[in-house]
Amino acid sequence: MQIVIIGSGNVAYHMAKAFVQNNISLAQIFGRNENELNKISEELNIPYSTNFLVDADLYIICVSDNSVESVSQLITNKNALVAHTSGSLPKEVLAGEYRKASLYPLQTFSKSKELDYSNIPFFIETENEADTKILFEIVSKISKNVMESTHEKRKYIHLTAVFACNFVNHLFSRAKEISDSQEIPFNYFLPLIDETVQKIHEIEPKSAQTGPAVRNDKRILELHEQLLKDESLEIYKTMNHSIQKMYEL
Repeated sequence: MQIVIIGSGNVAYHMAKAFVQNNISLAQIFGRNENELNKISEELNIPYSTNFLVDADLYIICVSDNSVESVSQLITNKNALVAHTSGSLPKEVLAGEYRKASLYPLQTFSKSKELDYSNIPFFIETENEADTKILFEIVSKISKNVMESTHEKRKYIHLTAVFACNFVNHLFSRAKEISDSQEIPFNYFLPLIDETVQKIHEIEPKSAQTGPAVRNDKRILELHEQLLKDESLEIYKTMNHSIQKMYEL
């Protein structure tokens, strides 16, 4: 099967790397950013192009949500299976007469961070059972966690991921601002962060909650508020209000 990955960003890089590591041949990686494409090509030994899209059986579009529709118009092979990797877009956003699908990897991707692809959940949606089988057979060589998902359910999967990953990472950034302001090395907090994440592998998040809000320690809450201002203060108040509402305090 001739497979092409379209894109040059974090998702495209890791998808290409996952394929190569699992001996799934890629005919091409295609995109606009020649510098990034060249880096991927040299590392993974994949042909690349910025202007000529080769004919393929399967195209995997790994670009920003805003670009999926326009990029999908470049594919003219009506016999091809085309899948995007967006967590929020329907497969119908693909603008062509080919067979349409979505292939959503549930993970946060950075080019500089190694990943164990075998643990990444992949969610598949296609137009027919035959195409579901094709994607299952391919992706099952990469990951042990592959399942079907409707677009409606995938929207909630993506929303959950934003809360569990993007929002949490933003809180890490805000926490580092506070520690930096007092010249406290942020790496001192890494054991706490690691334990917090590891704990929810064994305990339900709601049961694992600690801190002044769940204890309803008003003295500490007021003290902390005096130390904060602007966005960090608003985040602190909002988070504590949400915690206390969850525990009916």
